[in-house]
Amino acid sequence: MPCYYTDTPAATQTTSATPNSANDCFFLNPGATQSLWLMYVIANGKAAALTALSGINIRIEKWTSTPSSGGTAITPAPTHPGYQAAKHTAGYSASTVTSGTGGPTILGSFGFGVSSPGVWGNPTGQATNLDAAYALPGGSASNSIDLFNISPTASLNFELTVGTAE
Repeated sequence: MPCYYTDTPAATQTTSATPNSANDCFFLNPGATQSLWLMYVIANGKAAALTALSGINIRIEKWTSTPSSGGTAITPAPTHPGYQAAKHTAGYSASTVTSGTGGPTILGSFGFGVSSPGVWGNPTGQATNLDAAYALPGGSASNSIDLFNISPTASLNFELTVGTAE
């Protein structure tokens, strides 16, 4: 049976100061012994005093030669107190992390409003469908799954919650 975790920056992140420029803002790296599945991403815009509506898009991308790094480390939080400590690592940056190499392969994309939520995956059914999740095999130190944000409006604020399994 897999164990489930949330990898949440718990910090406001910001889109690029240059409209339509993608920022690598979050990454997941598998552990040496456990495969890792990206189960869901929940994002929420944090609009403040905007005079026009806009949107934010999140691209889910996979690097295959070297993994992403940098930013601030996140300790994956088990969703059940009986789960073991996570083997995978995660990190984020309010601006951008250091992207990996080899690719990227674009796995998916979703959008949300500057003052509304957006969801990729199924946060209520994660225990039933690993087949629908994006996976990284254990011991694949050259791989990472990253989240890139992009918006036609500069410097928009948002927050992320990411669900994983291993």
